[in-house]
Amino acid sequence: MPQNKSVVNVNCDMRSYLFTSESVTMGHPDKVADHISDAVLDAMLAQDPFSRVACETLVKSDMVVIAGEITSKANVNIAEVARNTIKEIGYDDPEMGFHYDNCAVLVAVSRQSPDISQGVTEGQGLHKEMGAGDQGLMFGYACNETPELMPMPIHLAHKLTTRLERMRQTKKLPWLRPDGKSQVTVEYEDGKPTRIHTVLIAAHHSCGIKYRELREQIIEQVVKPVMPARLLDERTKYHVNATGCFELGGPKADCGLTGRKIIVDTYGGWGRHGGGCFSGKDPTKVDRTASYMCRYVAKNVVAARLADCCEIQVSYAIGVAKPLSVLVNTLGTAQISETKISRIVSDLFPLTPKGMIDHLNLRRPIFAQTSYGGHFGRNLPNFTWEKTDMVDKLRKAAGLK
Repeated sequence: MPQNKSVVNVNCDMRSYLFTSESVTMGHPDKVADHISDAVLDAMLAQDPFSRVACETLVKSDMVVIAGEITSKANVNIAEVARNTIKEIGYDDPEMGFHYDNCAVLVAVSRQSPDISQGVTEGQGLHKEMGAGDQGLMFGYACNETPELMPMPIHLAHKLTTRLERMRQTKKLPWLRPDGKSQVTVEYEDGKPTRIHTVLIAAHHSCGIKYRELREQIIEQVVKPVMPARLLDERTKYHVNATGCFELGGPKADCGLTGRKIIVDTYGGWGRHGGGCFSGKDPTKVDRTASYMCRYVAKNVVAARLADCCEIQVSYAIGVAKPLSVLVNTLGTAQISETKISRIVSDLFPLTPKGMIDHLNLRRPIFAQTSYGGHFGRNLPNFTWEKTDMVDKLRKAAGLK
């Protein structure tokens, strides 16, 4: 579902259209920033599961700036966490212009505002329940285009960047460096993906590799192993390092900032976004937790075959536990009325901050792994929001066998 509703209606009426999504590697400057922010969060949660963290990171050239609000019993060397994260990502060669041991790390962190804290702490503030850490609106989405119940363009784009990372880390393509991007354009017929129209790869590389060799190896060892062969044909276009060279990359070439890849993090532009980023935010922040819960709800609705696609929207007021609104949108694909699905969702799924945190078991140091490769569509053990364990309850409540 594209982000603009008018586009949704146009696309649903069209017999054929193209849709594009992108992904970036863990070494992309914005993802370096996301990864550091989530690594700091994990370090805090590992010592104090009730840590309140809002951590922002900026990286540029040989400098890292970490700022935000943190209230925790944990004792964490934030600069050391940042350096270890940069090393793990792969910036361990001074020739790249960004090195874990040579960069300056500036830390500007204060405690969480007491005005916010009293609204999030049970028994304090105007409401006695644990309230939302901020106002806002959040979305979750799922569709049956892929086994992971994700839109195909973003799913394939993530597969490409994950493959790029693996080929670099295993040194099967030893000239690869950490930065990189992918983009996939899928052609749809009557709302179904039918072929891959265009594949784009931007691969950060060391000097000395010839362009023709780089292009051939990227297509043969990165693209073709992960793209569905049935969707590739003689008309599929490939753009590899379309400027001809990508030697200068990472924070040396581009400033990175936490929260600047929110579409990459979610559904690739297919489906709407509330605007709040995830990385560096502890589970009391509904920007993160409610988005995870909405994905969990939408995925279970589609897995239960109540609809072919499902978008969930919720909204919150700071300090208030219950959502202000819950909306289910299935684009007319539901097996029962959307009103009934909304009622079932509200009955079956906990949507207060405390309920969501407990149900998804989020007070754990599991978030650094979310900061690359997408927060959704990855069936990893700690990604509890990807489980489809509510299918039977949903079908029973819907009156379906």
